[in-house]
Amino acid sequence: MSSGAGGAVSPETGLPKSGERLSAGMVAALHAEHSGDLQAFLCGVLRDRELAAEALQTTFQRLIETGHTARSESIKGWLFKVAFHEARLLQRKHGVQQRILKKKYSTTPPRDTETPATQFVREEDVQQLRAALKELPAEQLEVIERRIYHEQTFAMIAAELQLPLGTVLTRMRLAMEKLQRKLKPETT
Repeated sequence: MSSGAGGAVSPETGLPKSGERLSAGMVAALHAEHSGDLQAFLCGVLRDRELAAEALQTTFQRLIETGHTARSESIKGWLFKVAFHEARLLQRKHGVQQRILKKKYSTTPPRDTETPATQFVREEDVQQLRAALKELPAEQLEVIERRIYHEQTFAMIAAELQLPLGTVLTRMRLAMEKLQRKLKPETT
């Protein structure tokens, strides 16, 4: 077995020696061997199958990008460490996104303690968010509407739109990034 770039392969593990790139076949073999355990681990950490699938996908993306720097005898541990870090990153991103959307797009009536000035600011924020949403591409807006208004999971959205889960997740992430840039408070 070769590493795809003519590099040396460790006879004990079948993986390239440290510093050699992983071939597509090696990545596929590692995926076949470890993806089930990683998926179960990520589901336990994230408590969400769609987020776990996204973290798993990103873990193997990291394997392709930098996995050749890991020692071949510790590749399984490396995969779990990367998966855990990706899960924590997703938890932070997901939590921030949900708080921003709920805060900015809330249609709840103003509280009794709200002053006219704060009510005006809140209404202005909602108007800015609605305007920013109208500027999103239709496919991104559809994912946001299904996720927020219809409370559909990403898997449900993917199934109904007949799209890969990764595509739906990417559309949500791109839309959130655009909204965050658009609604970022101006500093003077």
